Amino acid sequence: KAQRLLAHRRPQKSFFETLIRSLIILCVAIAVVLSSISVCDGRWLFARGQLFGLWHFCTVSNSSVLKCVTDLSLARVEGLSVGVIPIRSMVSFAVVVAIFGLELLMVSQVCEDTNARRKWSMGSVLILGSFLLSATGVLSFSILVKDHLTFTGFTLTYWCEFIASFLFFLNGISGLHINSLTQPRS
Repeated sequence: KAQRLLAHRRPQKSFFETLIRSLIILCVAIAVVLSSISVCDGRWLFARGQLFGLWHFCTVSNSSVLKCVTDLSLARVEGLSVGVIPIRSMVSFAVVVAIFGLELLMVSQVCEDTNARRKWSMGSVLILGSFLLSATGVLSFSILVKDHLTFTGFTLTYWCEFIASFLFFLNGISGLHINSLTQPRS
């Protein structure tokens, strides 16, 4: 009878596996927050008294007053008003996909059913999808305003999106790797 009970018992996760999975979930949550802040603010580049963003174009007058408009064609950057539309869509969709990926990661840890490993893998793949969307948006924005780029001109919200993209990549790859390392032996 004792052998039957042991045979039906689930294998226990090691402390380090649980710790690593928890850290991955925490880092993905931080990346989602950073990316959300970056998308909502959307002001990514300050150059020559002009503030370029996903949603607004702003100029700084002599009295240090910021004048912002939503008509991005006033920025006099070729293709900016049309180019930011797919960029906004990509980085916004990256946040949504990352939220679903984070949900799958958390559910796989809380509800350890027979599909927990599959949920973890799918969550990790969604996080990698967020990386692709986010990185494409960051790179596209940089290419779009390439004539105004300076390293110090990137705003804090741009760096938030850049770091979030990097975290999405690291956590997506780490999630898939930890899942392959801890695959139960049949």
